[in-house]
Amino acid sequence: MPDIRPTVGSSALVLNATYEPLCVVSVRRATILVLTAKAECVSDGDGILHSAHHTLPVPSVVRLTRYVKVPYRTHVGLSRRAVFARDGGRCAYCRGSAETIDHVFPRSRGGLHAWDNVVAACAKCNHSKGDKTPAELGWRLHAPPAAPRGVAWRVLGHRTPDPRWMDWLDLPPAPVETAEAA
Repeated sequence: MPDIRPTVGSSALVLNATYEPLCVVSVRRATILVLTAKAECVSDGDGILHSAHHTLPVPSVVRLTRYVKVPYRTHVGLSRRAVFARDGGRCAYCRGSAETIDHVFPRSRGGLHAWDNVVAACAKCNHSKGDKTPAELGWRLHAPPAAPRGVAWRVLGHRTPDPRWMDWLDLPPAPVETAEAA
């Protein structure tokens, strides 16, 4: 068995036989799928795995050799980390750096803990808002909160995708940051 230690890219994307993204697994699990001929390596990661009898590139994307029918969840689980990922780590009110989550319609007044009622907020805005609604304060949301959609959210959740997975996840390309002249 190869000695598989976690690396920087210590996870691999698993594709169905039809190249549809299914899930993300550890490099160890992806390697075992390849060694048992249950999957083939589509894209290599960084490094090489060695054992007494095999040398194998670290898999980054593997494709199952047989089609697997998977019943998908119809919703993405709500968590603090997922809310920050959905909102880009920015406050929904002032667009500053978010530190907390806020219920748009306060829970103390019957608001639900649901995707369409939870936003990321900075501590200052969250404290100022208290148990009021944005309309009562004359505030507006920069974007209405909603549950995330798409293959990437279903497969990745709040994880940051490996750039080598972009061809299979149908994600928009990451914005290129340019240095501005001062």
